[in-house]
Amino acid sequence: MNDTFLKVCRGEKADYTPIWIMRQAGRYLPQYQEVRSKVDFLTLCKTPELAAKVTIQPVEILGVDAAILFSDILIPLEAIGMGLRFEEEKGPIFDKPIRDIKAVKRLIDINPKEHVPFVLETVKILKKELKVPLIGFSGAPFTLATYMIEGGSSKTYLNTKKMMYTDQQLFKSLMDKLTTNTISYLKGQITSGADAVQLFDSWAGILSPDDYRNFAFPYVLKIISELKTLKVPIIYFVNNCGGLLEIARECGSDVIGIDWRVDLSNAIDRIGKDKVIQGNLEPIILFSDKNQIKKAATDIIQKGKMANGHIFNLGHGILPTTPVDNLKILIDVVHEMG
Repeated sequence: MNDTFLKVCRGEKADYTPIWIMRQAGRYLPQYQEVRSKVDFLTLCKTPELAAKVTIQPVEILGVDAAILFSDILIPLEAIGMGLRFEEEKGPIFDKPIRDIKAVKRLIDINPKEHVPFVLETVKILKKELKVPLIGFSGAPFTLATYMIEGGSSKTYLNTKKMMYTDQQLFKSLMDKLTTNTISYLKGQITSGADAVQLFDSWAGILSPDDYRNFAFPYVLKIISELKTLKVPIIYFVNNCGGLLEIARECGSDVIGIDWRVDLSNAIDRIGKDKVIQGNLEPIILFSDKNQIKKAATDIIQKGKMANGHIFNLGHGILPTTPVDNLKILIDVVHEMG
């Protein structure tokens, strides 16, 4: 197995800078679209053979240095009792959002073998077929809570913040439940064969530093502390992390992901040069030409050398209409220059 990605996660020397791409199994690939045209999104997530197939596609087509499990951060929420559906143009919808303690008490504790066996089976299939490490993942509790409280995506997060400020016991009850379930869910992926895991805090960047420290970060600390005993690399990614880095650096993860809104050298200075970092190309640069892509990637690679280790990635997920050839250019540049 090509273990370059894992070496860098552990802060060890590697022959080159590894690269993988958030959302690398997805709509920008015609091969994915062909599979997706035959089934709806949730069915794809829940069919191990198909989920494994689309996980492997970008590894074979692009030559990335790690695979990330094809799934969705909301899959475990459906398993614990939230009725989940996806609508075109609207995205995920929970028809009965969490607004009171009765709703929290109705949520069950996840048993991965019983409630999400398809996820574990997908991991097992992939471990037999992949020649690069497999990354498992989950949403972090705050990010998951926003979907559950809002009933789906949001621009203002009004209901989430109202609950935080006006009913802290209710909010804590939900976060405790999500923390316990996230630990169980990620442990299930790891014991099934995931070589590393990433915790996505996609919406923690909407919080002020004080609110992040009080309402989101303690639960991240608990998850990472529990998972450390399993001795696989842990990546913690906070989208829009610019105001939170001084707090996030204390999370205990092996790798900290950086979004594109922060200069990488500045992030390394603030996190500490002893840390391993991941990131952080602006995704829309992939719509420009070869010279622009090479220039931007080379700049990030040079800055990444300041850290104890650097895994190249985008600063967030790849966009659905990204030209595949430009992504191939990026990966070649990273492997050559890094």
